[in-house]
Amino acid sequence: MNLKRNITILAASAAIITVQAVLPSGKLFGQSTGNIDSVLASVERNNLLLRAMQQNNEASKLEIQAQNNLQQDLSISYSPFFTRGYDGISSSELVVSMGFDFPSQYVSRSKSGKLQTQALDMQYALQRRDILLQAQLLCLDLIRLNQEKNLLDTRMANADELLVLMEKRFSEGGANIIEVNKVKLERMNVRTLAAQNEASRQNVLQSLKALNGNTPVGLTANEYPSSMEIQDYDEFHAEVMATDASILSAEANVDAAAQEIKVNRQNWLPKFEVGYRRNTAALEASHGFIVGASIPLFSSRNKTKIAEARHTAAQSELENARLSAETALVSKYNEIAQIHTAVQTYDLNLMQSTLNALKAAVLAGQMSVIDYYVEADNVYGSLATYLNLENQYRKLLAEAYKNRL
Repeated sequence: MNLKRNITILAASAAIITVQAVLPSGKLFGQSTGNIDSVLASVERNNLLLRAMQQNNEASKLEIQAQNNLQQDLSISYSPFFTRGYDGISSSELVVSMGFDFPSQYVSRSKSGKLQTQALDMQYALQRRDILLQAQLLCLDLIRLNQEKNLLDTRMANADELLVLMEKRFSEGGANIIEVNKVKLERMNVRTLAAQNEASRQNVLQSLKALNGNTPVGLTANEYPSSMEIQDYDEFHAEVMATDASILSAEANVDAAAQEIKVNRQNWLPKFEVGYRRNTAALEASHGFIVGASIPLFSSRNKTKIAEARHTAAQSELENARLSAETALVSKYNEIAQIHTAVQTYDLNLMQSTLNALKAAVLAGQMSVIDYYVEADNVYGSLATYLNLENQYRKLLAEAYKNRL
């Protein structure tokens, strides 16, 4: 009874008495350094996939522009003729000509080119969003691992201190070998957890390095940045459906495909040819102009049907993008609400005060090491659960607002 009463008093008085803090910083998970925004900006600059996509898009845009140039280059031909019994060239023909499409086709293709360019830009925006989200999620995982590292460092420091104390008491007859070995086992377990934590941290850093164009990323933050919480579902729904990059990309593809139908429907229009002709015979020469037209009876066959089929496919992809976004939105919102409720059930100040009180009781000789670790392990288990839940919550929020990246 006296032992329990003393622990209760110590826990209640932890805020006003001087006891060693759980962490050197005085906060549960230490101070925050580093900036996720700077990491994301670096990834956007250095990511090799984004660089390649930018270059491919630039090439594609140049190809789109080239499609609306004059369809035929300037043609020049010269034909000399020879006659038996005549010394040298008896006559010749020079033809200079150029072909072009019906004028309205250039207007239609110009609009189609702009829509195709917008579709390329939206595809890039979608790829950029997904890569930056991947980097952001890795950064959030790294923060969790940094918090876990700080916690393990503190547990190791406490175990080292208790080992010195227990070995001294053991030499004086105030502790038994079981208590000494219990502290040694704690140090061994913490070392194992620390090694696993460091391996996970290095894996995350390596993944971030790969996303950053094989350039190392520096992020040692121990606290999550402030994030926007979902206050109103209707506003959240409206924002997601209006800004989702996959929907916007699909819409751009539909618009481009619709304009392509209009372009192909004009393929029946005639193509024109104009030019200059010069004929010479002996000492005489004649000049004239070339004016011609060709009607595409076979070359445009089924092109409109092909364009219509692609437009139908693009519409189906748009409907699928909207459905996927809607489904993910509802699922994400419900999960965020549940995880947020779970996170709020944890009282970090209570857990820190309890650990302080337990340690003070051991140092004061009011609690055995065996009892201390039974109680402390429960608190450390709750802290580990809290770290994982908060990390899950932060990542869900990041995914919910990914279109703001």
